[in-house]
Amino acid sequence: MDVTTQKTAVADDENSVACEYLTFTLGSEEYAIDILKVQEIRGYEQPTLIANTPPFIKGVINLRGIIVPIVDLRIKFNLGSIEYTPFTVVIILNVAGRVIGIVVDSVSDVISLTPAQIRPAPDFSGSFDTKYILGLASMDSRMMIVTDIERLMTSADMELIESATA
Repeated sequence: MDVTTQKTAVADDENSVACEYLTFTLGSEEYAIDILKVQEIRGYEQPTLIANTPPFIKGVINLRGIIVPIVDLRIKFNLGSIEYTPFTVVIILNVAGRVIGIVVDSVSDVISLTPAQIRPAPDFSGSFDTKYILGLASMDSRMMIVTDIERLMTSADMELIESATA
C-alpha cells in the first residue's frame, strides 16, 4: 500500500459514520451494544422460572403478550452472580425477530462510536473465549467492551432457550 492509499484509508476510517451504542455495566466493566437492537429498558422484575434450564436463564416474563426469556449476562459471561438491586435492569433486545431480555447491573449512557474507535479484542490464544466480543472501544478515559449481541442471540444456548420456552 503506497502512502496516498494509506492516507485515504485513514481518512475513510476517521470519516466513517458513527453508530450509537447503549453502554451498561457488569461489575466494574463497561459494555456496549448496538442501540438499534434495543427495544426497551425495564427495571428488574422476578421472572417465571422454567424447570431444567441452565443457570444463566432466569426465566421468562410476559411483555405485552410476548413471552420473553431473561438471561443474566453476568452468569452467561462467567462473572458470577450478585443480588439484584433497584439499579438492576433488563434490556429487552430484538435481534432478527428474536426478543430476549438481558439482565445487567446498570445502564450507563448512549454513545457514538466510529468503526475506527473499535479495536479488535486481544488474542488470548484460545485460553479465553472472546466469541461474544466485537472489540474494545475507548472514549475519553473510558474503555468499553463492544458486545456481539447478534452472535450471542444466534448461539446454541439461545436455541436452547427457545426450545425451553416454546
